[in-house]
Amino acid sequence: MAKILDRLLLFLYSLSIGALSVIAILLLSGVLPRNLRIQDWNSAYIAAIVVAVILFLLSIRFFYISLRRDRTSTRSVDQRTEYGDIQISMETIENLSLKAAGRVKGIRDLKSRIRVSQAGLEIMIRGVVDGEHSLPLLTSEIQRQVHEYVQETTGVPVADVSVYIANLAQSPSFKSRVE
Repeated sequence: MAKILDRLLLFLYSLSIGALSVIAILLLSGVLPRNLRIQDWNSAYIAAIVVAVILFLLSIRFFYISLRRDRTSTRSVDQRTEYGDIQISMETIENLSLKAAGRVKGIRDLKSRIRVSQAGLEIMIRGVVDGEHSLPLLTSEIQRQVHEYVQETTGVPVADVSVYIANLAQSPSFKSRVE
């Protein structure tokens, strides 16, 4: 919700700055006369102060957003043990799942994605098969290997391992050359 609000504020801020810039350019270039007749200078003065204060507050907000550290970039699985806290990055778990899936013969070009749910880790493995092995046997072996290896290595329960076979690897065809 905060990101949507910040985007809306940034849009309004950009629009306001753009409009004020266009008015300043038109005034300075002489397109608009400098001696505009405004009926109530007090109202115009108060409105200008209110706009300036709002734009200043928005500037402070966007300055703060630009400097704060993004906490979503360091996703991890957190565990508490009797000795203290343990944090395992999602990248580590992805690499462990790729290592386990890579041990199975007949699959290559692996990619993995990890989600954390209430039941445990949900691991999605995507790969290309060579076409020489039975797909049901190959995928169940990948699921078993990844499930056991990640759960044993990290100590985090693995709820689900999904395997997506993206394609069949084309074996290189060699043409024999007769001389």
